[in-house]
Amino acid sequence: MEAYEVVLDATADRSRSLLKNPQQPPPGRPDHNVAPTKQAPVVLTRPLREAEAGEEAGAEAEPVRQLRLLTWGLVPSWAKDPSVGNRMANARSETVLDKPAFARAATRRRCLVPVTGWYEWQASPVAVDARGRPRKQPFFITRADGAPLALAGLYEFWRDPSSPAEDPLSWVVSFTILTTAAEPGLDRIHDRQPLALEPCAWADWLDPGTTAVADVRTMIEEAAVPGRFRAWAVGTDVNSSRSTGEHLLDPAPRSELVGVVDPDTGEVIGV
Repeated sequence: MEAYEVVLDATADRSRSLLKNPQQPPPGRPDHNVAPTKQAPVVLTRPLREAEAGEEAGAEAEPVRQLRLLTWGLVPSWAKDPSVGNRMANARSETVLDKPAFARAATRRRCLVPVTGWYEWQASPVAVDARGRPRKQPFFITRADGAPLALAGLYEFWRDPSSPAEDPLSWVVSFTILTTAAEPGLDRIHDRQPLALEPCAWADWLDPGTTAVADVRTMIEEAAVPGRFRAWAVGTDVNSSRSTGEHLLDPAPRSELVGVVDPDTGEVIGV
């Protein structure tokens, strides 16, 4: 709430989950392995619904910066089935304004995804796994200065046409994370990375009044600032979605690395 200057904590509000089984850990609890289809905290700015506005109801409500639990994997309002969100966990920043699935949200429904960091998997140039494919080493990437990290996102509303509109569980409220080309160093891990926004850009990105395509494009183009991140190899427990504990962030011992490229130096470790 403080780090992202949130005014309203609305994480108690419910919307439909796409998971067949209850989410573990429950939405809003610390989770060190958030996967697509899970609900996660997202910051957005929009007017309150009438019931939330209280005395302001009936007047033109001002946009309020809120923290809400949204489903990772964008489901456009026109989708026939919410399963389409399984393919829309990410949106390429270079084309997001041109794709029908993302363009409207990019100019009207932008959000921040607050995270400690993210995982990326490096395909080894020299080592193979038991199936003869390049061995993949997970890395954790976070801000080097410890400042709050916010990823650029978009959000959407989808309603089940077979359910009553007044039922909050008839709505899937979902989000996607923008990606961009990986910066030098991180490109030794993967060729893409999430688009991270500096705190000075948060208010403009969240502003629902900014709807011009040119303005949104400028914000995207100015967001990539190299040199903000550090990365380290972590254990393979993160490969299982059932693993969600804080231990997933622990650096992997150098003795366990096989054919891993150091993102800082380019050295191949464990040959």
